[in-house]
Amino acid sequence: MAYELSIFEDASLNAGFIQWLIEQQWPVTSRHFNRLWDYYANPATETLLTSPDGVADSSRGYVQAQEIGLPVRITGKVFANGADPAAGKSVADIQRKEVVIENDIAWRINAMVDFLFGKPITIQSTAADANRRRNIQAILQAVFDANGGAVFFQDLAVLGSVYGFVDCIVRPGGSLIERLVNGTSLGTSTITPALSLDSVLRSASEITLELIDAPRALPVLEETDYKRIRAYVQHFHQVRNEVADDGSFITRLFGGSAGGTRRKTVAVTEILSANAWQRYEDGILAAEGANPLGRVPVIHIQNLPQPGFYEGLGDVAQLMPLQDELNTRLSDRASRITMQSFKMYLAKGIDGMPDKPVSPGRMWCTDNLDATIEAFGGDAASPSEDLHIAEIREALDKVSGVTPVVAGVLKNKLGNLSSAVALKMTFMGMLSKTYRKQLTYGQGIKDICKMTLELLDKANIFKTDLNERDIEVIFPNPIEETIE
Repeated sequence: MAYELSIFEDASLNAGFIQWLIEQQWPVTSRHFNRLWDYYANPATETLLTSPDGVADSSRGYVQAQEIGLPVRITGKVFANGADPAAGKSVADIQRKEVVIENDIAWRINAMVDFLFGKPITIQSTAADANRRRNIQAILQAVFDANGGAVFFQDLAVLGSVYGFVDCIVRPGGSLIERLVNGTSLGTSTITPALSLDSVLRSASEITLELIDAPRALPVLEETDYKRIRAYVQHFHQVRNEVADDGSFITRLFGGSAGGTRRKTVAVTEILSANAWQRYEDGILAAEGANPLGRVPVIHIQNLPQPGFYEGLGDVAQLMPLQDELNTRLSDRASRITMQSFKMYLAKGIDGMPDKPVSPGRMWCTDNLDATIEAFGGDAASPSEDLHIAEIREALDKVSGVTPVVAGVLKNKLGNLSSAVALKMTFMGMLSKTYRKQLTYGQGIKDICKMTLELLDKANIFKTDLNERDIEVIFPNPIEETIE
């Protein structure tokens, strides 16, 4: 690949460093973050693979992502680092056991998102003039509505909770780009006769708030300040609405349309800096231009603060070891139950016993006085196993701060919960984490609003000064104050 970076005014953006980011850094970070997402979503992969002895690896026809954390004695496979659970290497003489996956991570993450953005938030301008406040709030509402409204905030929280952080690129579109690049001036008035509030709202709706998945993010930070983004690089594979043609006659001859073709993908690399941007496709420069905003248009939001690191603290990584232990013990219990659920019989001294069915109301007779029929098997209680599984679940509750009560699961008597104080005491851990997240996500939303208003100001569509760009984000109470 040959990166032409002369458009950038940053000497630290050299071709060798960008190539190192793509070839060395990106595979490591993407593998790490993809595994976090797999533990959250736990996708199932269809499989028809068989083990060396011809026994199907999975009688259900699929394997789940979290199976990669189970020991070999259960799955009968060895997984390479970052490998697909369906592509593990079977181990000889070890047969696949009963596999039980109970995804205790997903419902906890979803509960956190519900507490944080389950109700609409309120974005208020702090401008001194009442008309200005109404206009600013209407513009910001139009921007968020155009980008999904409440779904945007929920996606924001899910990505942040899974990966530990989420980045948002504020992209101007349509008429905004033309005004920013050409420097079209519409005067200094807030809303000119030629540009009504409705026109401003339409232009604001063209602004795209693009949430970046952590696996594709490669931020270039200041060497002396990890909180400042010097440039932003993202690398990913984009699927195209085209069919790939590998040019192979043999493939086309024998593969046919089903086996010999596939959907085309391109490797996309985008570089953003304070003064310019570039987009490469399969290592070839596809587009570039100036950045009239004058700063990197990326808002970085940590899920929970982690001093000294660009990435914040996520909610999935700390739950993964406990999730693996829970799945292991549930699988062990399932195997034990499978072996012991049905009684087996050992008949001694009875002729023709293999041909006689075992069912109620049947009798066997023999002249052998020493003949016996012994029953064995059947499910037996295992108090230590049940206690261990219960303790694992309690550990998941403590680490995440999300208890089954949050999801509406009531196992024991909780007393009188008719007051808001009693509810807050019950949800204390969940509420504490929610309030911490309100600070980080609230600040991120404020920064998105400020950058949006700055774009509109530079495009001379809606002029604002620095004081008018201050925003307050009001989160609703996650639980009701009173219960009827």
